[in-house]
Amino acid sequence: MNAAVPAAPVRTQIFEVSTLYGLATVRAALDQGLFEQAGGTGLRVLLLTNNSAAPESAAPLTEAPGFAELAAPFDRVVSYNAAIAPLHPSGWRPSDAEAPLWERYFRLLWDLGDTPVQLIVESIQVSPAQTLALVFPQAGIDVYADGLMTWSPTRTRVVSEIGARIDRLLHLDLVPGLDPLLLTEFATPRTVIDTAAFTAVIDRLAQGQALPQPPAGEGPVALLLGQYLSPLGLVSAGEEEQLHADLLAAAVGAGARRIVFKPHPSAPAELTGALLERAAALGAEVRVFAEPVLAEVLYARARPDLVVGCFSTALATAAELYAIPVIRVGTRPLIRRLKPYPNSNRIPLVLVDARYPGPDRRPGAPAGEVAGLVEAVGFCMQPLLLAARRPRVAAWLAAHGADYPDFFPEALLGRLELPGGRRTLTTRAMPLVRRAARSAYGISKQVEARFGDRLRGA
Repeated sequence: MNAAVPAAPVRTQIFEVSTLYGLATVRAALDQGLFEQAGGTGLRVLLLTNNSAAPESAAPLTEAPGFAELAAPFDRVVSYNAAIAPLHPSGWRPSDAEAPLWERYFRLLWDLGDTPVQLIVESIQVSPAQTLALVFPQAGIDVYADGLMTWSPTRTRVVSEIGARIDRLLHLDLVPGLDPLLLTEFATPRTVIDTAAFTAVIDRLAQGQALPQPPAGEGPVALLLGQYLSPLGLVSAGEEEQLHADLLAAAVGAGARRIVFKPHPSAPAELTGALLERAAALGAEVRVFAEPVLAEVLYARARPDLVVGCFSTALATAAELYAIPVIRVGTRPLIRRLKPYPNSNRIPLVLVDARYPGPDRRPGAPAGEVAGLVEAVGFCMQPLLLAARRPRVAAWLAAHGADYPDFFPEALLGRLELPGGRRTLTTRAMPLVRRAARSAYGISKQVEARFGDRLRGA
């Protein structure tokens, strides 16, 4: 599965990338030989897109530390934001009639010529990936994973015209032994990006980068991961401050008093206030490292003794790719309050909560139970896309659902007619509604059969 793929016909490969982590993932796949072309020829274009709410206020990816190293295999680097300005990458999609004009425009602007195109994109459920698939209707598509969300079911419907063109889903081995749910409705083949290829990319990226110096002294060093949850509406600013303080308390409880805190690059500085106050009370010393450096660079070079976070993908890379002990904090309250139920953050939360220890250091659930849990949650998120899994999910819920009351609201299980469900007034009425609808349909067909000619004549 991890061997280099046979050389494909010469095509122009367009790699759509929005984050440094995504670019490192793509570079690892390139180094592994997963995008070889016949004769080693063919244009490779790195298409950068900034999908933040206000792209004009965010630092461009080209200015990120190590960008030049990661971008070395590409023949050219172009900007999607600049190409479609003032439109926003996440919100814009041309009409079917306009799509051929945009393909011609992109080919001229990026000097692609008339060669066939292969798209390598992230998050195929949304734009800009879906827009690119629409604009280049003959292109084959590969999708690469954007972290733990890849184990979620496809969160918005991908039309069959696009789904049938998806050749592979490429992902890091962040959940060993568990296949992602993403794109299973199209039976898309999975390809695992080799861990050694990814860590080698990180090792090269780490050379010469500024690294945080932990507080002086002896004893273990803990790295705390901030996530920037309040701007997404998942928690309030005050709750996020408290979460940071709880991360610190978990690290101190595990014996670490030399702390490095890595806030999310976009997080406001004031979110560190409660953390620093708590540090003084607990006798810990904290260094804040706000440089836009991947957490994996710190794992490779600084080698912390412990990583503490909420549900960041970086917790999984620490545990699975670098064998660093981790503690997760605050996952269960978020699982209970996350809305709507199909929110794409749900599966990352479930995976981290089930697989990694909390502050009490109790080990996570067995791998087989985690697989059933993820499948059951995924089904409840997207029951139509995963309809074929209903019997297996029902059996798992009957056996294990009671052990996870926070994960499966009774009303939701009732609506889906699954074990453990509570039949509300709405769910009790649904069979009557379905019977009434079938009865009305049957009557309409009888009327049409008996009086159809007369009605059409009228």
